[in-house]
Amino acid sequence: MARRPLPRILTSGSAQLARSRELARTAADSATDVLHPLITVGRGLRKLAAMARTKWAATPKERRGPGLFSVAACVLVVALIPYGPLIALITVMAAAAWAGRVKAPVRTGPADAEIARLSALYEALVPYFSAEGDPAPLFAHGGEWSRAFSAYEFDEDGRLTRLRVSYPAYFTDSEAASRERIERLLHAKSGRGREYRFSWDEEGNQLLMSVLPALSTAIAAQPFVTSPGETVLGFTDPESVQRTVPVTASDGTEQAPPVVWRTGPRSTEPHLLVLGDPGSGTTTLLRSLALQALRHGDVLIIEGGGTGEFACFTGRAGVLGVECDPAGALSGLEWAAQETERRLIAANRARQAGQPVPDDTRRPLWILVDRPGALGHLAAADGHMDPQELLRVPLRHGRAAQVTVVVAEQFDGAGALTETVHTHTRARVVLGPVPFDQVEAVLGAAPCTTPADAVPPGRGYARLGTGEVLRIQVPATPDPYDDTTAEAHRQAVLDLLPSRDGERDGAHGGASGTGGEVAQEGPPVLTKAAAAVPAEG
Repeated sequence: MARRPLPRILTSGSAQLARSRELARTAADSATDVLHPLITVGRGLRKLAAMARTKWAATPKERRGPGLFSVAACVLVVALIPYGPLIALITVMAAAAWAGRVKAPVRTGPADAEIARLSALYEALVPYFSAEGDPAPLFAHGGEWSRAFSAYEFDEDGRLTRLRVSYPAYFTDSEAASRERIERLLHAKSGRGREYRFSWDEEGNQLLMSVLPALSTAIAAQPFVTSPGETVLGFTDPESVQRTVPVTASDGTEQAPPVVWRTGPRSTEPHLLVLGDPGSGTTTLLRSLALQALRHGDVLIIEGGGTGEFACFTGRAGVLGVECDPAGALSGLEWAAQETERRLIAANRARQAGQPVPDDTRRPLWILVDRPGALGHLAAADGHMDPQELLRVPLRHGRAAQVTVVVAEQFDGAGALTETVHTHTRARVVLGPVPFDQVEAVLGAAPCTTPADAVPPGRGYARLGTGEVLRIQVPATPDPYDDTTAEAHRQAVLDLLPSRDGERDGAHGGASGTGGEVAQEGPPVLTKAAAAVPAEG
């Protein structure tokens, strides 16, 4: 049987009815917006009336008469004073508007999405924090996650930024492998692409996971506020150190927590080893150290890469030489070894005679060696000795002679470093996205953070002797002669460089005069300076 079509009035009336509903809804919304103050005042009057009614019901009967008399007296006084009724009306309307306002709801617990994330994380931890035979398991499938997670925080995207986990006492938190499994799981479930710090409280069976903010890359080379013998390697997290220094960043002056390396006779880590991949910032760190060392001492630079990364230091006051070839490196390091011996002999004679140590032995001498493995390969091809062999004396006796050695090498050439370099460089820095097992092999301890997928140049980890492993970001110290260098960073480095030898005004006395001759004339003058050692010693 064929279906009859609906009458025209019914088919066209539905569309008209929908339009009428839409118009009515729009009119109601507009009226609500217009009458919103009156609605708020009316709601407030109802609340005030309810409060007055509750107050009157709670008042004892013997006090109601005096109360009514007081209210009547107040109303009479308000009515008699000028503009009293108007002021009273305005006061009542203001109180009603304040009482009738709509307060934003205060969330007292996690949202539904956050509860789902915490529940999933709790279920994922059950296989690791549960054991058969536990009469009251803290972690069990379908259990209460609120018992295990005592504190938690989320960011705007709904991802965890802080979590405190209570775990059972029988968990083997003293084993590194067990802790690593938990950290890897929390890292995966809380969101990758961020760095997490894990703090284990073995005594209280508590694990605190927190997200670490990215270290600032806006700090460029500048004169840092330090004492003589202190050098800023970079900057770290505020809670990792107990000191800050004022720095000038892109957004103004601020206080930044530095990683300070102390050198000199009383230093426990007088020499530094820097390792990293190509482009990780090892050369940048050496440039930063050279600029800071030139404020109070002399610098000898040995560049094994042969790329001219230290050409801006050539001929500068206080720079004893910038050697890029094996012959120049051998001459420079041979002079450095003899200078170390001369300083030791002069200081020893002065102490035996009961006299102060000579001034020329007090001025710090820095030996910066970049990629010695490449120089050793070239020297072996030419039939010469490895320049690293000449670092034995400065490394072993440099602390007493005010001589500091900094060696920077890439990981592919780390195997060419001699045993002396490994033994005497107890302050170490690892830069770049390096696996944690490799970081632990270099620093002697694993970082308490998770590895980052991508890091900027100059980002890594530092450990001074047996101290804590710290995150570090090296100040931006690029080559000012590089065309790709930003103008602000280029000018910052040029402002810190000492003047040329022909332009210096005597700010560097004594040793810097010899350093100027060495920097200009090269290895022949180094030989001349070395020949003068016996006469001075």
